[in-house]
Amino acid sequence: MLKFIKNHMESITGIEIYPMMSLLIFFIFFVALFWWVITAKKDYITQVSKMPLDNQNNQTSCDI
Repeated sequence: MLKFIKNHMESITGIEIYPMMSLLIFFIFFVALFWWVITAKKDYITQVSKMPLDNQNNQTSCDI
């Protein structure tokens, strides 16, 4: 099965760019995410981390 797919992929011209593009997109995304985490303000991180535990927000309960 793999032999069939490999031979089929080799016959397509210009296909070698797609793995490089996907690796580049993957790398750029995680570098940008890492940069955002490093430069994020501590107050914002603290506020967002406490949101799930904040009981003062309007909560809807589903009573069955």
